[in-house]
Amino acid sequence: MPKLRAFVWPVLMFVVTFWACESAFAGRIIAWGNNTYGQCDAPTTNSFVAVGGGGYHSLALRTDGTLAAWGDNTYGQCNVPAGNDFTAIACGGFHCIAIRSDGSLVAWGWNNANQCDVPMGNDFIAIDGGGYHSLAIKSDGTLAAWGDNTYGQCNVPSGNNFVGIVGDFYHSRAVKADGSAVVWGWNRYHQNEPTPNSEYAMIVDGGHHSLAIRYDGSLAAWGWNNYHQCDVPRGNEFVAVARGSYHSLALKSEGSQTTWGLNKQEQSDVPTANDFISLARGWRYSLAVVREPITLVLLGLGGATLLRKRRDKRI
Repeated sequence: MPKLRAFVWPVLMFVVTFWACESAFAGRIIAWGNNTYGQCDAPTTNSFVAVGGGGYHSLALRTDGTLAAWGDNTYGQCNVPAGNDFTAIACGGFHCIAIRSDGSLVAWGWNNANQCDVPMGNDFIAIDGGGYHSLAIKSDGTLAAWGDNTYGQCNVPSGNNFVGIVGDFYHSRAVKADGSAVVWGWNRYHQNEPTPNSEYAMIVDGGHHSLAIRYDGSLAAWGWNNYHQCDVPRGNEFVAVARGSYHSLALKSEGSQTTWGLNKQEQSDVPTANDFISLARGWRYSLAVVREPITLVLLGLGGATLLRKRRDKRI
């Protein structure tokens, strides 16, 4: 079987942007776990480049720049805007965010804390959604946040060297160009990252726990461990991670996936396959984009990994 070379980028964004060779990024979506609202009933086509999970709804980006959403639509979070110029997507608890090709933002769904009142401008390059707040990175490397600020999760740090963001229920995380991370907001379960923190290539946050990949490909986790969601598997072949409220997911370099933690609704029962190219999670369900990896960009909840199929000795 051809080997995969994995390069973990120190970028913490739940976003995908595609510019060229769009068909090479496409795949089909599979989902498992809680399906109370049909959030696991994914479309059956194989034209998707990114997928995201909210509380009980799912969002996906197609190769042609259009959007699809399914699941709970109580607050209109599945009423996707028209257009074929979308380049990035993210889900919050009950809302969605997207970036258009001109760099502007659009958001829809529940707006109880103004999490859908996006800032003006066309200089946004990355987005993520927290429980009831939203985050973005601008082209100059500065951060923006809006929505619920009960725990200070929208009080973004100063600076213009940020390259990645992760929004969680009540706290936020950003990564600087040097690989170090800054965390702010709720920290009841010590889910905010320990120091030093520059050894991690990717960090994502669960409701009460955090999950990371080190530069050597091994995993680390900290925070609330009531369902063993922080008991990471051993090995140094991991290239991407995602996390739910009480479960964790990781992708290995050969394309297989492993999941651990709470499994009351089978969100940790990983489908048998070795062609996963993207991971995402809802609150008690999991999603993935599946395709034979040729040249692909992989995104989990908070990070990007380039997987390249080795065809000859020159690669």
